[in-house]
Amino acid sequence: MKKVMIIAAASLLMSSCGLYNKYERPEVNTKGLIRDVVSDVDTLAVAPQDTASFGNLPWRSVFTDPQLQQLIEQGLAKNANLQNAALTVQMYEAMLKAAKLAFLPAITLGSNMTQIGNVTTVHLDPSQTTKSYNFPVAASWTLDLFGNVLSQKRSTQMKLLGFKDYQMAVRAQVISGIANSYYTLLMLDRQLAIVTEMGEMAKETWEMMKLQYKLGRMRSTSVQSAEAAYLSTQTQANDFRRQIRATENALSLLIGQAGQQIPRTTLAEQSLPSEFATGVGVDLLKNRPDVHNAEMSLASCFHDVQTARAQFYPNITIGASASFGNLTGTANPGKWTTSFFGSLLQPIFNRGALTANLKVSKLQYEQAYNTWQNAILSAGNEVSNALVNYNYYDQNSKLEVQRVAVLTKAVEDTKALYKSSGSSYLEVLTAQTQLLSAQLSQVTDDFYKMQAVVSLYTALGGGGK
Repeated sequence: MKKVMIIAAASLLMSSCGLYNKYERPEVNTKGLIRDVVSDVDTLAVAPQDTASFGNLPWRSVFTDPQLQQLIEQGLAKNANLQNAALTVQMYEAMLKAAKLAFLPAITLGSNMTQIGNVTTVHLDPSQTTKSYNFPVAASWTLDLFGNVLSQKRSTQMKLLGFKDYQMAVRAQVISGIANSYYTLLMLDRQLAIVTEMGEMAKETWEMMKLQYKLGRMRSTSVQSAEAAYLSTQTQANDFRRQIRATENALSLLIGQAGQQIPRTTLAEQSLPSEFATGVGVDLLKNRPDVHNAEMSLASCFHDVQTARAQFYPNITIGASASFGNLTGTANPGKWTTSFFGSLLQPIFNRGALTANLKVSKLQYEQAYNTWQNAILSAGNEVSNALVNYNYYDQNSKLEVQRVAVLTKAVEDTKALYKSSGSSYLEVLTAQTQLLSAQLSQVTDDFYKMQAVVSLYTALGGGGK
């Protein structure tokens, strides 16, 4: 016991060696994390004074379409990847509970856990038979004077937090995946409607040209060109129907159901936020699950280094055992027999395993730091890209609206001129083709703008309750 007390006192000096240190966030570069969406060269952190960033909004405040909200709720309840992430968190919660119990003594009943008690028949006299019995109990406690158990528990805590972040990251991916698929369906619905409407217009032009051909006012090649334009719209419509079916199947998988028709509204009914406050780099550290997960991996590696250091110090175990029994079979009732023990194991030479383990742990810590730094830079890159995409497609959509208005008037004018022999059939077909292209481009730009909102929300650590 005197040796144990000496070692316990010496262990108080070990804190200066880093055995009991807690993880503290190291310095990391977040300068110029988000680029200005206007300037081609400058970088800045947008809206540094904002405390309620766009990424902190609940998903129901971002995605307000009732049909989409129902799909997201179903996905959060039934998505297989999200369910597996939740099960992984439960596994690490059980591991953490076991790590906490490692501080408590171990108590066993029976010798080497093979039996609880022992009863033996003793023949002391041929005319007399007696029975002896023995019920042992043992308890041992490993003193964590050098932080071995403590650092393992802290490492497990960091891993648990990391997997909780992973669960949130999967949750955000499920929400963004459902939203993007839903908006894709709305885009395809609108494009199919445009092509169908244009097909009716092309058919009308074809019928008009067939009539002109019968009157001898047009060549057969003109009629054939008009028919080809009409058939082109039909093939486009069929392709959009195929894409709709495939997207519905993909979305059904995300929400955990067999492929089927997805109830939805229209593209024109959508209303998404248009004012964004992204926050500064430090906000990304708090909001992004993957960034926080990378930091928790770094913290776990930090405590693994502590554990590796602790392996160089003695392993001290104290304990006691007791047994109640009648070993001779003659004395009843039985008596208690007690004993106390202690052990100290100091590693001296373990074929270089302890030194190698410490070196590997330090290298893994450096790797985790690099991964964390890269995760922060990637987060800033994703935010910048989402902001640029939204700004770009918003401007394009406004220009496409003007182009559609001009081309719609052009189609009307060329058809009127054609009827009065003021324009050729080629001008009519060209005007219709340009109008179709502009209308489809406008829908695509609107979709990409909505997709940029989803990407920005995810990039800022969205997916809140």
